[in-house]
Amino acid sequence: MAFNFLTADVEQQKQCARYRARQCVAEQNGRYVKINDKSYLNFSSNDYLGLNHHREINQALSVGAERFGTCASGSSLITGYSYAHQALEHDICDWLNKPKCLLFASGFSANSALMQALGHESSQLYLDKLSHASLIDGARSSAAKVKRFLHNDIEQLQRFLAKNQQTENQDNELNQVIVSEGVFSMDGDQADVANLAKIAQQHQALLYLDDAHSIGVIGNKGQGSSSLADIDVVMATFGKSIATSGAFVACDNNLAEYLINFSRHYIYSTAISPALAWATKKSIEIIQTEHWRREKIIELSKLLTEKLDKKIKLIENSSSIHAIVIGDEITTLDVCQQLRNKGIWLSAIRPPTVPQNSSRLRVTITASHEVKDINYLANCINEVIQ
Repeated sequence: MAFNFLTADVEQQKQCARYRARQCVAEQNGRYVKINDKSYLNFSSNDYLGLNHHREINQALSVGAERFGTCASGSSLITGYSYAHQALEHDICDWLNKPKCLLFASGFSANSALMQALGHESSQLYLDKLSHASLIDGARSSAAKVKRFLHNDIEQLQRFLAKNQQTENQDNELNQVIVSEGVFSMDGDQADVANLAKIAQQHQALLYLDDAHSIGVIGNKGQGSSSLADIDVVMATFGKSIATSGAFVACDNNLAEYLINFSRHYIYSTAISPALAWATKKSIEIIQTEHWRREKIIELSKLLTEKLDKKIKLIENSSSIHAIVIGDEITTLDVCQQLRNKGIWLSAIRPPTVPQNSSRLRVTITASHEVKDINYLANCINEVIQ
């Protein structure tokens, strides 16, 4: 029978403890998730600021649906670009101090689109080793030369850039793009944004940052990595801290014009829901003013670090994401199940998402959590990890 690999490959995933299955969520908020009629303390949510279910955002969604409809009814280059989209783009430009902004259906789509756009045959892309799959896929499908530097290894990146400039014929156009993430999704650590921006300027390269896990959480007004340095191109998603759906790319006028004319992801995709755009506009307004949400994440993250036993291998950082490295897949799944038995919902992250023998629990702390939640989580982790 044809396509035997479909069942064979899935069976192989089961054999090596890498099988993935969906869970139907009946209800969720920043603290709790209800699955199979059981409620759990939720430490797997990317709703970092606890804005999902926010009354004002829900009201904005309703108003947007009444005024603009729930569907864009076309791509942005036909009749899908509404006033709701334009207003949201303007707000993002003001927020991040960028000339232009374009909206995309998802972060994966935006990253793929930008890697293909910047990945001209005359370009060289330098990606951090832990860059998101969408960045890697987009870069590999581009016409550019692609090189990956060791995670957060600034010195190796500089060597790559210097070597490329020495070997490249001066008569040829040299288009170099440094690609990284503001906060890395699996480790929760940050890129050295200020240093990356400095290096990019020194080598006349563009700096591209995926700020999906930084936006809203970092910066006095939640500007993400843009609060740390002047970044050439910023991509961020709406489905995490901003608590809606979709993504944006903030850049200069030239790149925006190029994307509008040549990016297949942008040209041939239906625009995001204008009602969601209107709700996103309200969410960003709240993010900029409600500083306590970011302060609470910092406070609770510090508490978790203090409460965990020293034998626990925690990748310490100042973001919402806290990785507890366990090692092999089977042990990680067992620990995850023990925690679920205690009413804690955590995700077991396994290869190929993370390197071999670095399977982990990915703990996300949100502004909706309370001190008692963190205390309970730490006590349970200390108990089940021997």
